[in-house]
Amino acid sequence: SSELTLSVSCLQPSCFGYPLSIFFIVINEFCERFSYYGMRAVLVLYFKYFLQWDDNLSTAIYHTFVALCYLTPILGALIADSWLGKFKTIVSLSIVYTIGQAVMAVSSVNDLTDHNRDGSPDNVSLHIALSMVGLILIALGTGGIKPCVAAFGGDQFEEEQEKQRTRFFSIFYLSINAGSLLSTIITPILRAQECGIHSKQRCYPLAFGVPAALMAVALVVFIIGSRMYKKVQPQGNVMIQVSKCIGFAIKNRFRHRSKEFPKREHWLDWASEKYDKRLIAQTKAVLKVLFLYIPLPMFWALFDQQGSRWTLQATTMDGNFGAIQIQPDQMQTVNPILIIIMVPVVDAVIYPLIKKCKINFTPLRKITVGMFLASLAFVAAALLQVQIDKTLPVFPTAGQSQIKIINLGTDGATVQFEPQLQSVNVMPMESTGYMTFETSQLQSLNITSGNKNIIKVIELPGENRHTLGVKNNARDIVAELLFDNVTSKPEEGNNLIRFINNLPDTITVTMGDTSFGILESLSASNYNLFPGGRKDNITVIRNSMPCSAISKALGFGSAYTIVINTCSADTLNVTYSEDIPPNTVHMAWQIPQYFILTLAEVVFSVTGLEFSYSQAPSNMKAVLQAGWLLTVAVGNIIVLIVAGASKLSEQWAEYVLFAALLLVVCIIFAVMAYFYTYIDPNEIEAQFDEEEKKQVEKDQDVYEKQAEADSRM
Repeated sequence: SSELTLSVSCLQPSCFGYPLSIFFIVINEFCERFSYYGMRAVLVLYFKYFLQWDDNLSTAIYHTFVALCYLTPILGALIADSWLGKFKTIVSLSIVYTIGQAVMAVSSVNDLTDHNRDGSPDNVSLHIALSMVGLILIALGTGGIKPCVAAFGGDQFEEEQEKQRTRFFSIFYLSINAGSLLSTIITPILRAQECGIHSKQRCYPLAFGVPAALMAVALVVFIIGSRMYKKVQPQGNVMIQVSKCIGFAIKNRFRHRSKEFPKREHWLDWASEKYDKRLIAQTKAVLKVLFLYIPLPMFWALFDQQGSRWTLQATTMDGNFGAIQIQPDQMQTVNPILIIIMVPVVDAVIYPLIKKCKINFTPLRKITVGMFLASLAFVAAALLQVQIDKTLPVFPTAGQSQIKIINLGTDGATVQFEPQLQSVNVMPMESTGYMTFETSQLQSLNITSGNKNIIKVIELPGENRHTLGVKNNARDIVAELLFDNVTSKPEEGNNLIRFINNLPDTITVTMGDTSFGILESLSASNYNLFPGGRKDNITVIRNSMPCSAISKALGFGSAYTIVINTCSADTLNVTYSEDIPPNTVHMAWQIPQYFILTLAEVVFSVTGLEFSYSQAPSNMKAVLQAGWLLTVAVGNIIVLIVAGASKLSEQWAEYVLFAALLLVVCIIFAVMAYFYTYIDPNEIEAQFDEEEKKQVEKDQDVYEKQAEADSRM
């Protein structure tokens, strides 16, 4: 290994020498984290809108993927420490990772199977299969290299470069946050673009393609630095030693279970026949910490729902921030932004304040508070969900029908739903909301307007919405029953628009770039989808004469019927009938729950790793790292189990369930923490060193005495 170092001029009086190789490692980490978080940011929406999965399946597959990403690091650590070494492991798994990202980008190309060019893939199964292959490769790649990169960076420093190594880890973690923050802002913007060969769609290939390209860059950058790296040979994995020690102790204890064998102080002492005291003592310390890890997965079960349930919650909200339109998946950026702000604030302000109040805020108390805060964040999410649910439209269930009335005439109208169900008065040029009826009971409509009256017999198919257009013209009452082919609120903040021609002539209608075709008098067009938050130009051509007007701002997630009333001398008069109200709850209302959850993360996550490292011997850090990552994996599996088993139809109730579960776990953890006694592993190590020293001295004495005795003979 070459000892190339770079002297970096700094603001400090002295200059620090950093190995040039670590710059390649930091750039590699930035690109890799950009790639991972960028892909993950748009993943749940890709499942929902491209693969057409429902919310529950999208959430389940998302959390399965995240769980897999946190299970594979154990595999990566074993490969690196016992077989390939860190460098070869990073390179080989980065290749797997890059292929996975590329497969993911290809799987999202709509035109791959869109043979009839209707804008949706004809063979969804192929896209699903490719996506799953891509995600498995990505999970293997990102998880496999996760435990290696930071440690490989640490290997580049000499013993005397402790200060530089510490600073390297700070820069390293900064590059992780910078990568995740930038990608969570950029990839949702790329997704929101429209692209495609035959039909324009949300641009998932670009949203997945850019992370794939950055992963390729990360791999190339890492390989370029190859000659400069200090490559430590694989030393064998401490996890394997610990596992063997535990396994032997259990086996040995089972063999000697009869009462004739004396009990030992700790069940791990049964390994003393084969393993030295130091390893047994270290394993005891590790198991003591790992026991405390048992309740921790519940925290991650809530925390990782930012990318699934909370992103889906944002799709039903208003993302209009004035000049900027925020995409639902961009709300996740609130977390890394707040992390960057809050880590120094908590360290420099909040902890010292607590200390001044004479409160002993031990690491385990911090973790307990972190769990409580995460639970609180989900209560906030539930309260917000209740507000959102109030704005969501109610659609007819089986056996029900809904009807709304639009009065297209200049006289008031009264509609009696027969037999004797309900009577409604509708003012001229106005409309009602949707009214719900049992389909089997509704037989006819008795319509009165001015001095005229008609009875319209109706047979409705049920489980649908209908609009009744009523107009009293000079001769008679015209009543047109329209079928509203809308069964759900428009997704992704889009709006549905249709037109009714209230003119006596046939017209042609265009809105923006979308043509609604030719409309006969008193007929309606089909609904067309428009991006939310825009004002579009409406153009009507009547008897070869155009007239136009700018539509009003229609918000996000709404459906409107626009009635064309007059079109003359270039002036167009329209009225709007709201079929589905726009999203009215603003996305900014998600910030409080993100704030509480990020505060929970700062108190919980940072403290958790710090506590683990302070309570275990230095050579056991890898075991604890594996245990910590395992809690994240198990947390994501808990989401699958709870969401699958709860069968709650209301989303707010699921949030409350998760909050309650974490609160219970938090109480259990608080009890466990109360009985925990802190240890100083360095002291224990020093004791063993002392004992070994004495043993060596003793052996030396025996050897010298023996030598003396031999010389006398």
